[in-house]
Amino acid sequence: MKRLAVLLLAVSALAGCTQALETGSGGGPSATVALLLPERKASRYEAGDQPYFAQKLSELCPGCVVDYSNAEQRADTQLQQAKDALAKGAKVLVLTPVDSIAAGEIVALARSANVPVISYDRLVLKTAVDYYISFDNAKVGSLQAAALLQALGAKASAGEILWINGSPTDNNATLFKQGAHAGLDGKVRVAAESDTAEWNPDNAKAWTARVLPTLRGRTIVGVYAANDGTAGAAIAAMKAAGMPQVPVTGQDAETAALQRILVGDQYMTVYKAIRTEAETAAALANDLVRGRRPAAPATVDNGAGQVPSILLDPVTVTRDTIASTVVKDGFVTPSALCAGAYAEACKAAGIA
Repeated sequence: MKRLAVLLLAVSALAGCTQALETGSGGGPSATVALLLPERKASRYEAGDQPYFAQKLSELCPGCVVDYSNAEQRADTQLQQAKDALAKGAKVLVLTPVDSIAAGEIVALARSANVPVISYDRLVLKTAVDYYISFDNAKVGSLQAAALLQALGAKASAGEILWINGSPTDNNATLFKQGAHAGLDGKVRVAAESDTAEWNPDNAKAWTARVLPTLRGRTIVGVYAANDGTAGAAIAAMKAAGMPQVPVTGQDAETAALQRILVGDQYMTVYKAIRTEAETAAALANDLVRGRRPAAPATVDNGAGQVPSILLDPVTVTRDTIASTVVKDGFVTPSALCAGAYAEACKAAGIA
């Protein structure tokens, strides 16, 4: 809690700096900020990050324009989108890289144009960036591991688990994996493990469907899935194979995943306060547009040096805590969560 308080104080300080600048600026500068997001497979980027970022930047800098692009998991597309944004005069790049190393070329182009880069949600590796805003991603994996062990109980030593990681080109996926292995190694046996190219649930589903027939006669007691998309894919493949429900992890608190949790198909997810993350990035982008470079509360080594960083805390969500976390924060509305077939499950979980 102490660490979270420090981080929230840092966020408040960023917002305070920008507000002070606005008060004496007569409305503030006119500038374009490029927001370069990586994909649409995870619903959060289109439904959360983009609108939250744009709304906050508009409040802080009425003269600023958001030039939004989504690369749809193609690093070459993201590079071209960055080139286009710079050619149109973007003053700041807010970049969630498709490929954490390949994105170094984007950063190099921005630096040659004296345009600062905020590495947003995912860290650009091997190339110096100005700031990094994300969550404690190793902790995400630790939370997933702890929840899975709690769900398994004595079954942890009575069978094996399937292990589904995220994209190997995403540094966050590497950190999730590290945190999860630190929590699960030596405590569970892994029947099979795979990375998921492009975070694509179709790839995770196909892998699960291929591997299950090779495990006949072995007891699968759980699934480590790095996010909600891969969790849903694994659950669908196991249902198609006639397997019973087992605890499955996830991440991102997608509405479909929360509904699966309510009915017992998925055990948990990890909630990341995307609105706070996006608004913090907007406040920082506003500062950079105005020539301010506020101090950050942490640093992270990206292989090219220490990057000034703000790392927010992720939160475990299970059926018992949906109401007190994502619903309480307004991240998901009861009307969306409890529609149709999920009304009774919501009622049983204390969600009005």
